Amino acid sequence: MKLITRVRLLILFFMVALVVSGATAMPAESGLRWLMQFKDHLPRAMGDWLQTCYSALADTNSKYPFLAYGYDWLAFAHYVIALSFIGPLKDPVKNAWIIDWQILCCIAVIPLAVIAGPIRQVPVFHILIDCAFGVLGIIPLLLCRKWIRELARQQT
Repeated sequence: MKLITRVRLLILFFMVALVVSGATAMPAESGLRWLMQFKDHLPRAMGDWLQTCYSALADTNSKYPFLAYGYDWLAFAHYVIALSFIGPLKDPVKNAWIIDWQILCCIAVIPLAVIAGPIRQVPVFHILIDCAFGVLGIIPLLLCRKWIRELARQQT
């Protein structure tokens, strides 16, 4: 497979992952309600935490549905971030800086989770899951950056 094709497929994968992740934010209450049917199959602390999250979200949505608008904006942010990859998709070498910026965003996930998580009383296992998004996100981006540098060398 040509290097440019591998780069574009990896970028497309990342874009799709962002869109899917964003799409899960809008139906947060119904998604948690669905997840609650598997609560007994999870470690107790995780199941209890998800139950607390679901109860809080359902209670908040019933009293203050306008606050769920924040989830809509969270989803929108994921979509906008996915759109930022259009430049590298079209011309990876010219738009390599966007990949570097996205790598920095993945790194920034970790201090945000580590600082804001305890302030918001989020359990450690959930903070670690959030950190994992940054760690797992950076892996394909670093590979993509490596391939883009190879492409740049081929073009000179």
